[in-house]
Amino acid sequence: MHIAVAGNIGSGKTTLTTLLANHYKWEAHYEDVDDNPYLNDFYEDMQRWSFNLQVFFLNSRFNQVLSIRQSGKTVIQDRTIYEDAHIFAPNLHAMGLMTTRDFENYFSLFKLMSKLVEPPNLLIYLRASVPTLVNQIQKRGREYENTIRLDYLMRLNERYEAWVQGYDLGKLLVIDVNNLDFQGVPKDLSFIIDRIDAEIHGLF
Repeated sequence: MHIAVAGNIGSGKTTLTTLLANHYKWEAHYEDVDDNPYLNDFYEDMQRWSFNLQVFFLNSRFNQVLSIRQSGKTVIQDRTIYEDAHIFAPNLHAMGLMTTRDFENYFSLFKLMSKLVEPPNLLIYLRASVPTLVNQIQKRGREYENTIRLDYLMRLNERYEAWVQGYDLGKLLVIDVNNLDFQGVPKDLSFIIDRIDAEIHGLF
């Protein structure tokens, strides 16, 4: 079984992925952030490095999804291949940070890859307001994230909401994390686990 956690930068995806993997004894697959050779450059000059960054993520997640299906295990994945293509790349294009030529090239690659992979059995979307995202980003203190603009986060949030409203590839669970501290408050994590249990009961 394949469970995926989706959400904006700073919504708590990686933390929740780890907590759920520990609770359910699932195998966790994380976003390739530390080994990404473009991330620092991208935040310094988005226009120059946007295409390179998105192709790197696309390739990384495509390989992840193939290995998840081949493993035969129950895996929880931090961010999906769909978010790159439907949220991050179109947002960069709309903001003038990726050329139309590069975006069309990128999206044709995604369409080809998406025919070869299966969507997750359950998608968990973490809904967070921009102030919540900013608070989380500041708390974790990654140097390259210091330059993230508020309008960038706001545009991503708008695209996430539009994508989630039209999502029809499988089961979807939306969790509003604005008033939850699932890392520090056990009952908040239990609340999320109870909701996931209700969803995955019908998947096995």
